[in-house]
Amino acid sequence: MRTDQLLTRLEPVFARLDREPERPAHLQTPQMSRHRVVLLASMLACYLAIVVAVLTTSWLVRLDWQIMFFRPYEQWPQLHAFLDYLVVLGQRGPTAVMVAAWLGWRSWRQHTLRPLITLGVALLLLNITVGSVKLGLGRLGPHYATQIGSAELFAGGDIFPSGHTANAVVTWGILAYLASTTVTRRVLSVFSAVVSLSVGATTVYLGTHWVSDVLLGWLAGLLIMLALPWFEPLIARVEAYVFELRELWRRRLEEGRVSEPVAAALTPLLSAGGKWQLRRHADDESGPVPAQPAAAAGHSPALRPATHPAGRHQHLIRSERTPVTPAGSRRPAHTERAAARGAAARPATGG
Repeated sequence: MRTDQLLTRLEPVFARLDREPERPAHLQTPQMSRHRVVLLASMLACYLAIVVAVLTTSWLVRLDWQIMFFRPYEQWPQLHAFLDYLVVLGQRGPTAVMVAAWLGWRSWRQHTLRPLITLGVALLLLNITVGSVKLGLGRLGPHYATQIGSAELFAGGDIFPSGHTANAVVTWGILAYLASTTVTRRVLSVFSAVVSLSVGATTVYLGTHWVSDVLLGWLAGLLIMLALPWFEPLIARVEAYVFELRELWRRRLEEGRVSEPVAAALTPLLSAGGKWQLRRHADDESGPVPAQPAAAAGHSPALRPATHPAGRHQHLIRSERTPVTPAGSRRPAHTERAAARGAAARPATGG
């Protein structure tokens, strides 16, 4: 497909993305209410209690070993194949791609980047909080335990808290957090709770995590979801900055004030058959525009073709840089070539 045809087909997409953000009237940004603060404090207290229980090798560690010796994967082997696939719903890569695709469509439909930025902020918080605790405590998993009854801490492991469980809570919970209606939020909350509980229980069944790992993973994910309203101002600032940066680059490209590496990178995308498509004024919207050579027009590459109504004057975006190619044709005149071959000369204008 020619570049000019591709850019013409993408023009409606660009036009839709350029519209102002349109959020539904009933869609409100979650606030850090008193009820949410109380829940956050309660979850944080439970989180610290589990960490202390594991550090002190309490009854929770004994429960971990009892479940480990019970070996659920040997008790119900018929579930093993199904649960091997179910646990993928807690892996970072596949779940992030699926949820990002859905939120990307929502961003395009509502003309706002908030869904994607919120997902990015939540995953960043997850990596920082869960990752730091994992590396700090260094707990080994059940398959690598070395001493019966021990908490297996500070041994170079990275399974406490459970990353699969925390990721399931955050990745699927973000759908409920960004829901448009109260009913949708409740349905998605139940769905994310079922998925995260199932993923956590599956890791215990497979023997890859202790019970305490899963409990701490659930709490870690809930803490992130409860604290997200505190980051809403940051999300709004990032969204505004991205739009401002886009407009800045758009103006620079239209004015031709771009660096040589950027221009070289854009050249293959803007050229088609050795000709440049010249973009007209933003208010020109109808009528096809024939391609014009850059050497004849004396302009630098433009972004995409545009159209104008019949009978209106054509306005071209001029570059402030020296033309890349010299004026005039590099090929010898047709008459000279014909004379060299001894053939009859053809008019220089061709036909």
